[in-house]
Amino acid sequence: MEIQEKVCFEEDLNLDFLETIKELSHCEEIDRCIQCGTCSSSCPDAVYMDFTPRKIMALTKGGFEDTVLKSFTPWLCASCYSCQVRCPAKIKITDVMYAIKRVAIEKNKYPSRFPIPVMYKEMHKILTKNGRSSELWLMLNLYLKTLNPFGLFKMAPLGLKLIKTGRMSIKKESIKNKKQLKKLLKAVKEET
Repeated sequence: MEIQEKVCFEEDLNLDFLETIKELSHCEEIDRCIQCGTCSSSCPDAVYMDFTPRKIMALTKGGFEDTVLKSFTPWLCASCYSCQVRCPAKIKITDVMYAIKRVAIEKNKYPSRFPIPVMYKEMHKILTKNGRSSELWLMLNLYLKTLNPFGLFKMAPLGLKLIKTGRMSIKKESIKNKKQLKKLLKAVKEET
């Protein structure tokens, strides 16, 4: 992964971005971030991220929406809550990462050809349609939409073993009362 520097002008900033993230994450404390770096030093995946959690907090506060949304960092967050537990300002950093992911999916701005956001969208689509996850169909859609259909051949032996032992099903799994699921999802959507 190669990081490219880009000059950002004030007109490119979205000063409402911070408020959006605060609202979605239910974390008003982002303003209290003192940039101490405790979150970054606590993060087990920080070495794989293009920006550390500390830098994501600073970029979010600064309104660098495009940079934050196209970053790999939120997608590589392990949701281990180490950063959040150790934060001296009590910032809900993991919740902020989830909020960033939601905005990225909503605005269709995330790292291109990166499998995690694609899997996130496919899983959401399957769950809202059927109420249950079907791993086989999830993986098929993931590999086809990330333009890596040849990866399926590499995973085929494992998939066949899982199917033979009954750990994975060929059929699309579904709940019985889909109408109730639709009502529940509609109510949640209206509330948010």
